Amino acid sequence: MLSTSNQPSIEPQGPFRRIALIGKHQDDSMGGHIQELADLLAKLGCEVYLEDSTASHYEIKGLSKLKIEQFSTEVDLAIVLGGDGTMLGIGRQLAGSHVPLVGINLGRLGYITDIPFNEIQHVLPDMIQGQYEADPRTLLQASITRKDQEIHRGLALNDVVVNRSGLSGMVELCVRVNGTFMYNQRSDGLIVATPTGSTAYAMSAGGPILHPRVSGIVMVPIAPHALSNRPIVLAQDFSIQIEITGGREVIVNFDMQSSTKLAIGDRIDVQLSNKSVTFLHPKGHSDYQALREKLHWNEYPSII
Repeated sequence: MLSTSNQPSIEPQGPFRRIALIGKHQDDSMGGHIQELADLLAKLGCEVYLEDSTASHYEIKGLSKLKIEQFSTEVDLAIVLGGDGTMLGIGRQLAGSHVPLVGINLGRLGYITDIPFNEIQHVLPDMIQGQYEADPRTLLQASITRKDQEIHRGLALNDVVVNRSGLSGMVELCVRVNGTFMYNQRSDGLIVATPTGSTAYAMSAGGPILHPRVSGIVMVPIAPHALSNRPIVLAQDFSIQIEITGGREVIVNFDMQSSTKLAIGDRIDVQLSNKSVTFLHPKGHSDYQALREKLHWNEYPSII
């Protein structure tokens, strides 16, 4: 998941002193990892807080609790322990708060949780002091309209996906871009993704990987009935309208973490959000290295 926004953003300013920790729930080893990280940050002179729902799952002594809604005024940095899915959920909640995020993975390398836990002793001290690479990310916002009334609104850091349930047939969609008719489509669904999400579900469905400095929105059909329905990259400031014209048990997902059931005639309006979130990486971070390791691209030694 890769992205850089052309939107104006506030550059994070280190050194960081007030730091909140957020841990993936339902991980038996998480409590010990949080305690080890908290001890390291305390030695670096930081005030360490524990996110409220994380605190309810793990017994960590000596840390004050904060709700995510308090982060914008109470902390300078949030550190997330878990995988990319955990970061996506927290990223949506902190979008627009100007609180940057650092992602620490506990096993599998992530695109945005890119720091292995066994490297925190070497990596975090420099980052806390301001030695990092800032990576701003755009989000999509989508609203669902039924009979001229908005019934739901949500944000997505990766993608907004309209698709069928596993037991129903194809969905039928009428797609417009900036109010202009684009096509009618019969398929298993349609993915609208940010550059961040271009390496997630959109890539699995045959979409392109967007370079971090490309500002755009990817639209990828899922198993279309007509093979001429191909992925397309749209300008970042375009709006997309998707109307449900046929099919049963159709749903819309936001980052595949929350969903809303749809009915015939419902319309989903998708566009770039005015909110963004910034991830911080260690100095020397390489997007290409992450792609090589996740996608198992062949590497050849230099002949020079």
